[in-house]
Amino acid sequence: MKISARNTLKGKIVAVEKGATTAHVKIEIADGTVVTASITNESVDALGLTVGGEAYAVVKSSDVMIAVD
Repeated sequence: MKISARNTLKGKIVAVEKGATTAHVKIEIADGTVVTASITNESVDALGLTVGGEAYAVVKSSDVMIAVD
């Protein structure tokens, strides 16, 4: 896979929760660390995403903010 985004996090799909039009896909990228993405139901089907499968969380952003209390 070649992609321009510099932040790719490989992991295992632990949940796919479809709604009316949007799905929440949870990918465990490290022991106990889960990233959730909101994508269309069509994309879930087109990519063949299923629980237990491997996938990448790809983060593409022009800004990353950091905050503290």
